[in-house]
Amino acid sequence: MQHSVFEVCNIKLCVWQENLQVAALPSKATLEFEDGVSLRSAYVVPEDVQAAGFQIDADELASIVESRDTKKLAVHGQLGGIAHKLATSLTNGIVTDKDLLNQRQDIYGVNKFAETETRSFWEFVWEALQDTTLIILTACAVVSLVVGITTEGWPQGAHDGIGIVASILLVVSVTGTSNYQQSLQFRDLDKEKRKILVQVTRNGLRQRVLIDDLLPGDVVHLGVGDQIPADGLFISGFSVLVDESSLTGESEPVFVNEDNPYLLSGTKVLDGSCKMLVTAVGMRTQWGKLMSVLTDGGDDETPLQIRLNGVANTIGKIGLFFSLLTFIVLSQGIFGQKYLDGLLLSWSGDDVLKILDHFAVAVTIVVVAVPEGLPLAVTLSLAFAMNKMMNDKALVRQLAACETMGSATVICSDKTGTLTTNRMTVVKACICGNTMQVNNLQTPSSMLSNIPEVAVETLLESIFNNTSGEVVINQDGKYQILGTPTETALLELALLLGRGCGEKQQEPKIVKVEPFNSTKKMMSTILELPAGGYRAHCKGASEIVLAACDKFIDERGCISPLDDTTSSKLNDIIKTFSSEALRTLCLAYREMDGFSTQEQIPLQGYTCIGIVGIKDPVRPGVSQSVATCRSAGISVRMITGDNIDTAKAIARECGILTKDGIAIEGAEFREKNAEELLDLIPKMQVLARSSPLDKHTLVKHLRTTFSEVVAVTGDGTNDAPALREADIGLAMGIAGTEVAKESADVVILDDNFSTIVTVAKWGRSVYVNIQKFVQFQLTVNVVALLVNFSSACFTGDAPLSAVQLLWVNMIMDTLGALALATEPPNDNLMKKAPVGRTGKFITNVMWRNIVGQSLYQFAVMWYLQTQGKHLFGLEGYNADIVLNTIIFNTFVFCQVFNEISSREMEDMNVLRGMADNSIFLGVLTGTIFFQFILVQFLGDFAYTAPLNQQQWLISVLFGFLGMPIAAAIKLIPVEPHEKVDTRRMP
Repeated sequence: MQHSVFEVCNIKLCVWQENLQVAALPSKATLEFEDGVSLRSAYVVPEDVQAAGFQIDADELASIVESRDTKKLAVHGQLGGIAHKLATSLTNGIVTDKDLLNQRQDIYGVNKFAETETRSFWEFVWEALQDTTLIILTACAVVSLVVGITTEGWPQGAHDGIGIVASILLVVSVTGTSNYQQSLQFRDLDKEKRKILVQVTRNGLRQRVLIDDLLPGDVVHLGVGDQIPADGLFISGFSVLVDESSLTGESEPVFVNEDNPYLLSGTKVLDGSCKMLVTAVGMRTQWGKLMSVLTDGGDDETPLQIRLNGVANTIGKIGLFFSLLTFIVLSQGIFGQKYLDGLLLSWSGDDVLKILDHFAVAVTIVVVAVPEGLPLAVTLSLAFAMNKMMNDKALVRQLAACETMGSATVICSDKTGTLTTNRMTVVKACICGNTMQVNNLQTPSSMLSNIPEVAVETLLESIFNNTSGEVVINQDGKYQILGTPTETALLELALLLGRGCGEKQQEPKIVKVEPFNSTKKMMSTILELPAGGYRAHCKGASEIVLAACDKFIDERGCISPLDDTTSSKLNDIIKTFSSEALRTLCLAYREMDGFSTQEQIPLQGYTCIGIVGIKDPVRPGVSQSVATCRSAGISVRMITGDNIDTAKAIARECGILTKDGIAIEGAEFREKNAEELLDLIPKMQVLARSSPLDKHTLVKHLRTTFSEVVAVTGDGTNDAPALREADIGLAMGIAGTEVAKESADVVILDDNFSTIVTVAKWGRSVYVNIQKFVQFQLTVNVVALLVNFSSACFTGDAPLSAVQLLWVNMIMDTLGALALATEPPNDNLMKKAPVGRTGKFITNVMWRNIVGQSLYQFAVMWYLQTQGKHLFGLEGYNADIVLNTIIFNTFVFCQVFNEISSREMEDMNVLRGMADNSIFLGVLTGTIFFQFILVQFLGDFAYTAPLNQQQWLISVLFGFLGMPIAAAIKLIPVEPHEKVDTRRMP
């Protein structure tokens, strides 16, 4: 055979490369050996570590996983060596003696991240002082003190300046205290988020411990959806696929096994299950080091705060314009007179004080006009709601979710664990063609007598080995089942049949496991049998597993072909079970001659062992909660992976599926085109046998095509896309995986649908409370601006001084926010339609109330200003200051009673529930008390004069009249409140 010159050269080159590689092998081995020796000799165990009984320190341990250092791992004796040096057992875990745990903690640290230093109260005070208007007022106060003391001496000349300083200090201290309390509340909520339980083996016993209590040497059990709680090394497991994108940014999942044993804190288990040896915790983990250079993003403003900041800026600009006009109008008389007298360059201390007083009034008009209480009201209301929702078993992870939930129009809910109790038991079973009741079984023997022994053995082998659950001995020496509710139900059945799990778990060797997958809807396991050969077991959705079967175990225990008649009979049994609201699972197996772990587990050729029907009772109160949602204009849809007959039965029991509603399977839903979905989605109430993509698609269509505000519940890793797509993601706190919780805005701590309705009610309460506060504050703004500006224009003087305006600002900003933003929700909130995506924040009803109340208050102020002296018979040198005090007092009491009227924007009964709101009553009492002190005893400070009984009575009466006026205003018809559109709801 002839070769070309090129081919000959190529062959020679290959031979030369091979020779070179062979020659290099000894030297490479020598280098690796020398590296190992040098590493071994270079590492010295610190004395304190040795004294504590360990042979490796925390930094050395952490560096192995952090750098994925295979050489260093080999030097320390691989996994077994690390475990030995950590004084732990790969099977039994660490010893839980308290002294030993403390010693381990002292050497290796705790599994907590370094918290950002708590800001002190004085830092918040200093931050409050940075407000521009307060800085201007401070400058005003300093000039006033200097000029006043210079011209009039101490203390007469200091009254103005001290009054302004005291008012500033009051505003700053209240604002600082409020913000400081908020920071403490948010810190407490952050601690709640860390209350995560993980499964570990300690002293040879499986148990749950808090994530913060993990220590190096712990053996942790991980499953699909878990977030890895610390850095560690893979001990054993199957098909472990980890998402490391949160650390590395790489979207491609990583397989973890004996060859790549490194598990990093903060990453997520996408598939499979395993045991992990913890090697580094807290700030020594990769995640901890990353957190140390990141800042917390918890101070982001919510959408409503952003919108209200825009409103505040607009009102502030209007206020600035009016304040400039007021200053010009008040000061033009002095400047005009100076010009006429030719004394523009000659100014006395009194002249400067007058100009300064006018400037202070102008600045305080800006202070009053700028509604800085709007963002504060949102923060207070959200924080109040967050704390109360914690008591109602809902942990808010994102502040915006509170207000968004109030606008929700659709809730897409899971079935299992949310609508149902998530405490499953096998109720019925069909094995070898015999259908039997299981939950009423008195003795296992009565069931066993109807099943051939070979079928029982195969069934037990399937249940005990093809499972993600586990039967362990707890600290009391009793059997305890760990796993999902479905796995628990099956394992309870196996234990009920009187067979110990030990022998069945030890006889065969598990070769490969494919965990339950929401796409395949089945779990499969390959066993290597002691006698030789392999056996595949699978279980999952009944229709899917039964379709993979071509044989079944008959009543004699023989393997028979699965003909059409038997298949039809089994399918009928599945439908019967499903119509009784039972979740059905089919168990099957297949004999195999050989199998390689590189192969896929077969999907066909199985033998049906039996079908079980699992009951998951509907939670108490769910049907009432669904009815509440319907009356509130919120449509509820159920999305489940269950059989459609089971889904329909549960949905009817919950009140979700109505006569006009549609139940559809995911496979059929996926085939619909865009035009068909337009007709289908508004009527669709149940989506069964759904995949994660189906759920995501439905949520996306509801949000975009139909402009719905969508809340979605989820508990699995597969729910994460839908939770992120939704306006509000609600993760289950008990059954939910860490991935689901991380993707959610709210964690439902008791996994109960009724809690979701409570969250919706609180969300609406937040939204409505802020609307009430905005209505109240805009009324005060309008009246304060009109009174001072009109008075300045027509009389050349402002009846409300700088100190008085600052007190009014305190009433309507901080105290008003505290009173109105902390109103608890009432049942009427769930009888109105949701705001939705396009609803107006300041409604026509609010504008009607603002305009009506403002006109009344302005009329009262103007009447007192023009006719007050005649009405009260005021004469003499102090008539002006007494009249201004009456105007100020009346204005404050108008706000007190308007605050009560603002509790309801449409209803007449504004006193309902007021006695139960201690914060509201406290604010009103405090306001009246300080107003009395300000008027009667702080005359020099507040520019007031003590009033007599008649003057107090009339001031209060004018304020009180605002309540019937407000009630009458509510009778004026405006655009009616949006009713619940039942036509939109299926």
